[in-house]
Amino acid sequence: MRPEEICERFGAVFQPPATDAILGVALPLAFEPLNALRHNEEGGASGWYVWSGDLSRDPDFFQPLHVNHIVDIAPRLAPYLGLPPGWRVQLGRNGHEDVWFDPTLLTVSANDE
Repeated sequence: MRPEEICERFGAVFQPPATDAILGVALPLAFEPLNALRHNEEGGASGWYVWSGDLSRDPDFFQPLHVNHIVDIAPRLAPYLGLPPGWRVQLGRNGHEDVWFDPTLLTVSANDE
């Protein structure tokens, strides 16, 4: 499915990050489910944070990567990156898909979460 279709399906405005924008990724993405959330964009950061398994508060948990690398490391997540700030995604086994708007993501920074 194309990113525009994902946004349309969930009633969200299509707002893809620039391909050279940075996202935070907790590598390796080796566990289920795959999680992603988007804060507001700031500087060159897309606002997207991606991890698998449990979320950690360790300051070194997320590594900065360019958005265009997500196609290589998490291709099934790539179409969801057109969702605007405030959205969360969880993808799991057997086609599990949970996508929802979380307004708290618009009022807290990534460091507060």
